[in-house]
Amino acid sequence: MGKRYSASYEIPFYETDVNHCAKLPYLLSAALQVSGLQSAALGVSDQYVLDTYGLVWVITDYDIHIERLPKFSEKITIETEAKSYNKLFCYRDFDILGQDGQKIMTIAASFVLIDFKTRKVTPVPVDLVKVFDSEYVKKVRRGPKYPLLENADKTDYHVRYFDLDMNGHVNNSKYFDWIYDVMPFAFLRSHSPKHIAFKYIKEIHYGRDIVSEVLLEDNISRHQITTDGQVNAQAILEWRVVPEEV
Repeated sequence: MGKRYSASYEIPFYETDVNHCAKLPYLLSAALQVSGLQSAALGVSDQYVLDTYGLVWVITDYDIHIERLPKFSEKITIETEAKSYNKLFCYRDFDILGQDGQKIMTIAASFVLIDFKTRKVTPVPVDLVKVFDSEYVKKVRRGPKYPLLENADKTDYHVRYFDLDMNGHVNNSKYFDWIYDVMPFAFLRSHSPKHIAFKYIKEIHYGRDIVSEVLLEDNISRHQITTDGQVNAQAILEWRVVPEEV
């Protein structure tokens, strides 16, 4: 078992949608901020990793289960654990607890380290992860198969300055903006995500034109994001109907 770390967070107005629920991109960013706080507390902040090893953390996969999204002004608790690692991957889990203390979301994230200059994946330095008490495992987490989409609905976007993070590529949460933005408004008003499988494949940089595609069948939406025909990310979302408020 790795070391656990937790922090409280109150959902602000500007991070909620028309259903008064937390916007998923902001919620994921808040979770990653908590993992960053743990790393800093243990002396291995992102800046330390960059200065010492010339490396940066990059997320490759998400597996997210959602009982419900937190609401506006709700005080939630975000707990995280750097659970395990192998030669190339590090696995970190998050639990999000509602104001009543009940678990409302779980997030399993897979990370790799890449060389900041070459952008190539590098093996995990053992002395870097040992401070987390993470377990070494040989098994690699595998997500679902993501078939290429055909005859999907498409929307074009242009990568802007504020879409970028400190590593110079599109912020991870921005992909979820593009995923939500191609969904029908009426569907989003009446549905909430139940399960999300997400895979990052290739970085997107400033100034590129991207295409966000979606195939929606019943309560399953399949997504892919591409640049110049190259797939950059894929996702499968399962949705539940939101009960109408009385």
